[in-house]
Amino acid sequence: QVQLVESGGGLVQPGGSLRLSCAASGLLFSFRVNNMAWYRQAPGKERELVAVITPTSTANYADSAKGRFTISRDNAKNTVYLQMNSLNNEDTAVYRCWASEGYWGQGTQVTVSS
Repeated sequence: QVQLVESGGGLVQPGGSLRLSCAASGLLFSFRVNNMAWYRQAPGKERELVAVITPTSTANYADSAKGRFTISRDNAKNTVYLQMNSLNNEDTAVYRCWASEGYWGQGTQVTVSS
């Protein structure tokens, strides 16, 4: 059974930072060959791709994330990260981890509020 478990969400003030983690596990899951991504969905809005990273760590970002967010991965730890800086109210959403083999995490809530 493959599991993607996110952590690191929470409440942060505008302008603050958070680092999300997504740890992957499963005997039949080969983390290092998967593209990994972070998606988010805010209430009443469609799910949005935030950032994606290839097995060789080439990254791409949504326009809303460029210059503020950084996606990275540690293949030895089967973990993908999302460093989020300069957060604003529009970043409030449930953030979910995705693996290109078709697996999703359960999500972690990020709330940006003063």
